[in-house]
Amino acid sequence: MPDLAGIQKHLAAGELTLALGELDVLLGADPDNVDGLYLQAVAFRYAQAYQKAENTLRRLKLLAPSHSRAHQEEGHVHRDQGNRQAALQAYSRAVALNPALESSLRESLVLLKAMHQEEQALQVHTQLNALHALPKPLKVAIDLVSQNKLLKAEALCRQFLHHQPQQVQGMRLLADIGARLGILDDAEFLLESAVAFAPNDLQVRMEYVQILRKRQKFQAALGEAQQLLQNHPENLQVRSLCAIEHMQTGDFTGAMSLLDTVLEKRPNDARTLVTYGHALKTSGRTADAVDRYRQAIIAQPAHGESYYSLANLKLYRFDDQEIESMQALEKNDNLGFMDRVYLNFALAKAFEDNHQYETSFRHYAQGNALKKEQSRYDAQKMHEELAATAGFCDQDFFIQRGTHGSNAADPIFIVGLPRAGSTLLEQILASHSQVDGTLELPNILSLSQRLRRRISASDGGSSAPGYPAILGELEQQECRDLGEAFLAETSIHRAGAAFFIDKMPNNFRHIGLIKLILPNAKVIDARREPMACCFSGFKQLFAEGQEFSYDLGDIGRYYTDYVALMAHWDKVLPGFVLRVQHEDLVADLETQVRRMLDFCGLPFEASCLKYYETQRDVRTPSSEQVRQPIFSNSLDQWRHFETSLAPLKVALAMEES
Repeated sequence: MPDLAGIQKHLAAGELTLALGELDVLLGADPDNVDGLYLQAVAFRYAQAYQKAENTLRRLKLLAPSHSRAHQEEGHVHRDQGNRQAALQAYSRAVALNPALESSLRESLVLLKAMHQEEQALQVHTQLNALHALPKPLKVAIDLVSQNKLLKAEALCRQFLHHQPQQVQGMRLLADIGARLGILDDAEFLLESAVAFAPNDLQVRMEYVQILRKRQKFQAALGEAQQLLQNHPENLQVRSLCAIEHMQTGDFTGAMSLLDTVLEKRPNDARTLVTYGHALKTSGRTADAVDRYRQAIIAQPAHGESYYSLANLKLYRFDDQEIESMQALEKNDNLGFMDRVYLNFALAKAFEDNHQYETSFRHYAQGNALKKEQSRYDAQKMHEELAATAGFCDQDFFIQRGTHGSNAADPIFIVGLPRAGSTLLEQILASHSQVDGTLELPNILSLSQRLRRRISASDGGSSAPGYPAILGELEQQECRDLGEAFLAETSIHRAGAAFFIDKMPNNFRHIGLIKLILPNAKVIDARREPMACCFSGFKQLFAEGQEFSYDLGDIGRYYTDYVALMAHWDKVLPGFVLRVQHEDLVADLETQVRRMLDFCGLPFEASCLKYYETQRDVRTPSSEQVRQPIFSNSLDQWRHFETSLAPLKVALAMEES
């Protein structure tokens, strides 16, 4: 079997017939070999077989939409044929995916000068100079990030910053990698330091605001954004950033006022229109949100997020013309990676509503497959960590630490899997006069990340014991301090009630940590029938943090591991967790509401039964559903797709593999 290295040597030597012959053999055995397709396109271009090169690139881009060099190669093909505008568009797509592609910038500059487009040429020249100024290790790291090789990029950046610790561009890049890996506290520290070293660098300061938002330090992010707006009042990008920070603090009036000023200057900016739609949706103005999303589609028909935003309203139904437009758009091989992901999920929803379940599933599967391709999720590693948590946090562990932690009883944690009904439980409880609803708070997850990287004191600081073993080193006072720190950090989300809700579903992994630092907290497990819960998660495109949901086998295994861990918590912490089965809630709302209120030590209030009348901002995919009376028609929706769900059944051990 020919190998890629040998084929590359043939190309370098100009031996095109040999290269193409070996590529035919390689691709005959493995037709979806991305690297092979890329080399075939290059070989066809060298041989001036431009139509064949374009056909190969079209296939390659459909297989790997974010392959930056495929778009660059397409630019070269158009350039060699004299198609200047098409070449420029391809080079622009390539650089958007990978800013380190010097060839795309250089060729763009040549074309723009030849076309006498001086303003655009100046912009590209500035980009090219900035790239030239970057140290070589950072260029390589940027290229690695574009290929989703994050750990290699991280190692290279850390090595570079070890020798040049105050290099701002290196700090920015390492912060970006940290954010992609979910190490948000490190990313915040890096950007805070970069701001100190380069206080007048607008891009650095904007990225600092964005990481503060990811850390849910919303007031701090808003303060930084307002300072930027004061210094750059005419900068529309800064205005949009400031609007988003207003939204995060619940000031939707202020956010929409700023977005109005942006739209006055750029009335057809799809991203701004979608952001405006999100603000309207979150504040309950669904019809107005629909209008904004539709305006975004008119302004930019290829903006996949606009279609997905309509689908994500859950209650919206696409008409035939909208479906035809999405299908036509899907055939565009230059559609951006996330635009294609968004479009697949939107089409899946549209066909599901039209009872075309086979076609619907195909789109759900395609959208998830694209996301899984970029995911680093390891189901076996997750299984081992959850098993280790159960093994370490046994009954004796908690008996020995019975007096640890803060005495506060304020938090009510709602845990489980996404799409298990946690937003409905939150809405019910938040309808009580003594309970504040918040959102999915990242604080417990962030604390677990910090702890898992802590060096052990017991062996002289030579190793990191990992998580959950590090929990064994937490002393009584530190547990109390961590509990108090959690209360202080989350106080920004509260509105003065005695209790507040944290509905981060993944906190089920960390109930042991919660018990250590907040032993008087309440934990409610939102449980849903496994097939319904898992398939609902597969259908939902989550913004981040739920990478197990991109594969039916992964999500089924995750559910099984979750059930096993929750059974362990029931055994070692009896009475600490209340389980609420979604199907029971639908069948008898009042009984389950009274159970929850009794568990939380709250008196019954009838408003909890009319939760759909409660006016509050809801920031999850179920926002429109929880503004209606309870309904049962979604309990068995998965059965329409049952013939496609064998991998899920196997993972849930519901049938023989």
